[in-house]
Amino acid sequence: MKPHRWVMRSVGEPLSREPLELRPPAPGNALVEVAGCGVCHTDLGFLFDGVRTNQPLPLALGHEISGRVIQAGPGAERWVGQAVLVPAVMPCGECDACRRGKGTICPTQKMPGNDIHGGFATHVEVPARGLCPVDERRLSAAGLALADVSVVADAVTTPYQAVVQAGVGPGQLVIVNGVGGVGTYAVQIAAALGATVVALDVDPVKLEAVAAHGAAKTVNVRAVDPKNLKREIAAFAKGLGLPAREWTIFECSGTAAGQAAAFGLLTHGGTLGVVGFTMDKVELRLSNLMAFHARALGNWGCPPELYPAALDLVLDRKVALLPFVERHPLAEINRVLEEVHARKLTRRAILVPAQES
Repeated sequence: MKPHRWVMRSVGEPLSREPLELRPPAPGNALVEVAGCGVCHTDLGFLFDGVRTNQPLPLALGHEISGRVIQAGPGAERWVGQAVLVPAVMPCGECDACRRGKGTICPTQKMPGNDIHGGFATHVEVPARGLCPVDERRLSAAGLALADVSVVADAVTTPYQAVVQAGVGPGQLVIVNGVGGVGTYAVQIAAALGATVVALDVDPVKLEAVAAHGAAKTVNVRAVDPKNLKREIAAFAKGLGLPAREWTIFECSGTAAGQAAAFGLLTHGGTLGVVGFTMDKVELRLSNLMAFHARALGNWGCPPELYPAALDLVLDRKVALLPFVERHPLAEINRVLEEVHARKLTRRAILVPAQES
């Protein structure tokens, strides 16, 4: 199979395949042979909704990348031959923000498929700083292929960062609003860290899936009067001896309705973690934050230093991937993107170059 990548040239148009010339990586960079690249709703935002990429088009999208380093530039030679995850947000590691442990707001961070060419390709060149090694023995023992863990690079690590940032732990009630490609892992991670999790969604199939993977209670919000939702959750919490205050809510639906609903679930001392993204505007009464002495936290990606712990949850089988992902040949990328956009796929799609003929 000749090296190639699929590039976006304009909004709404199918991606086009172009040959890729493999050159020696720049100093500090690594050339990764892509094992798999997950399809994220951020990619759909670029392709279908007109969200602007930082690098001008044409650009290969895709930021959930796993693969193997086959070449490295000066200073990164130790990575050659290593199976890796490529962080979805790659801080420079040297600026003031990075030195203070705030890599997610690094002004020169690189996001594959946004700032540089991404993983909808057979190969991708990325900064080696922050790469996360994958232990292939543990991977095999967990029944996973290297392509499968591509989704850890965003769908798992982003909610992991949100859960850690919010301070989730035993004895807490966590509500995850929207259990799609990211929310399903937010449920599992919060449960793995000891919290009792309530999952909200409009899709009964997704709710059934998370009921078997970490959710102590599921609620189809279409079947509940919005005014009664908070009371129903409070009754559930009371029955388990959990507090009526200080709930943590993770908004993962990335919809205006979902964001409004999540804000309405704030309690005294509560935390709202905004994980999903939408371009839509929401009308809220921000004074609720003041009156409840609550807080709202944004969540952009995940610092590379947290990746090993997030990957450990997967390799230790505390977070399940296989029930929530499905592989597709990279050559079928345009069909897959259309189906994800039309919400025809219930599992997160992983594009695999090796499945091409």
